[in-house]
Amino acid sequence: MKLGRDGVVGLIGLAVSLLLLPQAFGLPSLPIVPIGPGFYPTLVLVFMAITSAILLLQDIVAQRRAGPAAVDVGDPAPKRAYDLVAAAFALSAAYVAVLPLAGFRLATVAFVAAFQLLLERPATPRQWAVLVAIAVGTSVVTYIIFERYLLVLLPRGAWTGW
Repeated sequence: MKLGRDGVVGLIGLAVSLLLLPQAFGLPSLPIVPIGPGFYPTLVLVFMAITSAILLLQDIVAQRRAGPAAVDVGDPAPKRAYDLVAAAFALSAAYVAVLPLAGFRLATVAFVAAFQLLLERPATPRQWAVLVAIAVGTSVVTYIIFERYLLVLLPRGAWTGW
């Protein structure tokens, strides 16, 4: 059976995560800290392995359903959005530049809102409300998790002080 593009990506992701997972398990644990240095890499690699396996299985099921006659050479190539990729990189660079000036909370709200606008402009007031809720919610939830729960200091803004 020939794998599609999703299947190949899923297989590569699964292989990489399974190859790196023993390295994460092998990191030493510290007796003083309840969560050792291997916790987050292990968490990310397990999540990557699970999602890669799901992607691989979805592609296998799709290939079996489609059968051998599903390959159509006459399909047009997908439209490339290089300008969107460049704009996303520029927006990410602007976020990194503004982060120490505006602080994590404000810069993150602006970044998430701008990124959503970049991908698709809201057409209705309800969509605008969802955009604002996602931008503010992302900043608040991330702040609570890192600053309050994990006790990781996030950047304070030189302009705002918070």
